[in-house]
Amino acid sequence: MPPCFVCPTVSEMNDGANRQAKNRSARERLQAERERQKKKDKRRRTLVVATAVVGVLGLAAVVGLIAANTGKDSAGGGPVTAPSGATGEDSLAIRTGSAEAPSTLVVWEDFRCPACKNFETMYKDTVHELEAKGLLKTDYHLVTLIDGNMGGSGSLKSANAAACAQDAGKFTEYHDVLFENQPPEPDDAYGKNAKLLELAGKVPGLDTAEFRACVEDGTHESWVGKSFEAFREGKFRGTPTVLLNGKDVMTEQITPQKMKEIVEAAAKGGGTKSASPASPASPASPAASGSPSAAGAPASPASKAKGSASSSRTASPSAPARGTGAQGAARE
Repeated sequence: MPPCFVCPTVSEMNDGANRQAKNRSARERLQAERERQKKKDKRRRTLVVATAVVGVLGLAAVVGLIAANTGKDSAGGGPVTAPSGATGEDSLAIRTGSAEAPSTLVVWEDFRCPACKNFETMYKDTVHELEAKGLLKTDYHLVTLIDGNMGGSGSLKSANAAACAQDAGKFTEYHDVLFENQPPEPDDAYGKNAKLLELAGKVPGLDTAEFRACVEDGTHESWVGKSFEAFREGKFRGTPTVLLNGKDVMTEQITPQKMKEIVEAAAKGGGTKSASPASPASPASPAASGSPSAAGAPASPASKAKGSASSSRTASPSAPARGTGAQGAARE
């Protein structure tokens, strides 16, 4: 008789089907997991590459910002050449007025800074009058804050041109012309030597071959860069920073008339005490002429500056507001 084959039971058939289904499900899960892992690895590689690119771009941006804020000298420019008659520590100040004057005004300013122009417009006549009387000397420190904040080179090149004017004995006249013709803050017109030479024509006797060569060659640009380094090390709040005998003209709201009274009182021997410590918000300037003595009575309250003009605030009739460029205060 042929062998007897026993057909599988329904239960056995179901068990086989279940095992096949489980094996198939396991294979499908494994395949799905492999696909997920591939996608995860791809995302990881993409993230690593993107991070590396962002890091390189970020480093380039930081290097560019440092270069913009430190000026040509810090970027490897030529030797530091101070203008004729520069005074103070490291010869970083240009002095106007008599060295024997009893009162000292220290000014840190940027020719592209709108608030600096406001200060000059309001106080220029008073400063010139007091200097002419031999009562006041002014130490100007030129900085490049707006170049770093807005881009461009107008702060640097105009400061260099002003230093060239100092070599020619025409600093005050050219200084005033630069502020009187100041372009809008975002406009880097002073970054063009042609514009600076054009304005020199407004100062009799300044537009000479020597002045042109000084401007074109950037003779004092490294000196300007060093001046800005001193400004940052001083941790000043912005430009203009103006100190009269150690007192912050902006913080204490010293009006032009009050400035005149303080200076005249100092000349008469009244109120010539040591300067009071500057407030924490406005550290004292490393004045080029040494530590000046304070003079005069405390300033009377004045209306606060208000309004805004781009990055610098517009001055009120009593005292100009402090301008700091498009990114605000100049703290490092």
